[in-house]
Amino acid sequence: MSSTTKLSARDRIVTLLDDNSFVEIGALVTKRSTDFNLAQAEASSDGVITGYGLIDGSLVYVYSQDAAVLNGTMGEMHAKKISGIYDLALKVGAPVIALLDCAGMRLQEATDALAGFGNVYLKQTMASGVVPQISVVFGTCGGGCAVSASMSDFTFMSESAKLFVNSPNAVEGNFTGKCDTASADFQAKAGNVDAVYTEEAEVLASVRTLVSFLPSNNENEFALDCTDDLNRATEGFAEEAADPAAALADISDNNEFFELKAGFAKEMVTGFLRLNGTTIGAVANRSACFDENGKAVEKFDTVLTAAGCEKAEKFVAFCDAFGIPVLTLTNVTGYAADMKNEKSVAAAAAKLTYAFANATVAKVNIVTGKAMGSAYITMNSKHIGADMVFALESAKIGMMDSALASQIMYADADEATKKAKAQEYDALQSSAVSAAKRGYVDSIIAPETARQQLVYAFEMLNTKREARPSKKHGTI
Repeated sequence: MSSTTKLSARDRIVTLLDDNSFVEIGALVTKRSTDFNLAQAEASSDGVITGYGLIDGSLVYVYSQDAAVLNGTMGEMHAKKISGIYDLALKVGAPVIALLDCAGMRLQEATDALAGFGNVYLKQTMASGVVPQISVVFGTCGGGCAVSASMSDFTFMSESAKLFVNSPNAVEGNFTGKCDTASADFQAKAGNVDAVYTEEAEVLASVRTLVSFLPSNNENEFALDCTDDLNRATEGFAEEAADPAAALADISDNNEFFELKAGFAKEMVTGFLRLNGTTIGAVANRSACFDENGKAVEKFDTVLTAAGCEKAEKFVAFCDAFGIPVLTLTNVTGYAADMKNEKSVAAAAAKLTYAFANATVAKVNIVTGKAMGSAYITMNSKHIGADMVFALESAKIGMMDSALASQIMYADADEATKKAKAQEYDALQSSAVSAAKRGYVDSIIAPETARQQLVYAFEMLNTKREARPSKKHGTI
């Protein structure tokens, strides 16, 4: 039995929004269909509460499905109310937040319900890249509703919620007792959910935090007042760089870093921070997870995986769509070498390379460890359009490990010669200094100055404008 505190559909809205700010729209709308005894069923607001309100003073539109009314199923008028919210959000340029608790399509309304679902999908498509879309799953979110949730920019789940296209018992060779593919834990590890929380109020508080980082729409530029020292030293940055969640929190205003998809592809970190009050999207390679005492409790290879590239690519595309500058912390030596990744890592890395190269927002990179081979190029290098590239003094930048390069170039030489040539190769071709001499690194920085250097760089790039060839869209 779950101990999660259950809120009503209306209580969820009240908890999410600023006090006394919710204004309901379409409260009297109800079903029109009377087939299959629907006429005898009460359908207050047709199972979905819609309206608008404020989060920290900023306008948002919200709809909350009510499982107590026809199991929260989506019928013709239910969908029409949601579509109406999207129409308003697109007109004024404000985020849409969906609080989902739906048993799926209303079977009694059949094709009308299908038409309604399709129209909601269309509205979500039109809104994509224009206003942020956030879905929060509290109860059941199955079939077409799961597709709708996945069309959002961000998806959160309550620990007791269920998200699925096919129920676990309908998946061949599986059943709920064997693997609950609908569970929040499964969906988070699969990368379909950005965060999972035990209590519903905790989920809603996290959504409020996320909204505070986001612009209202793709044309809105905003920044908060910064109360942190812009020149604050980050003494532990070099050691923390192994776990970028810690390093990014260190450099951020008031040490606040909002990580996304923390349970998926842990070797790649994505999330938001602020520098001088401005929201920055961060993408970073992770080699370790630290506990609260700074001790490594989990370690990872410094390689790009298919899942990590997919995670980062979607995040970079979102940041570019909404004008959010991008910061990368690079520590990568190649690609994951196993059967699973070999099937898809090339395509995934291509998409991440494209996302970075195609993004026109301000892009800054810090090489914190090793940056080797074409995997380094993918991670927001100068070669694919990074505006500023910094490197820590201990960073290594090159084609491959110097010892391996020496083995290849001097295969017939004795070991002493190979060792000497490896040292020579390291100095000439694999150091941060050699990369800086060629203009591939703009500055070699001390780790304690990381925050200061980034604040200055993004402030300098604040008015960046970049023209691109005219085209409908890319195909990568």
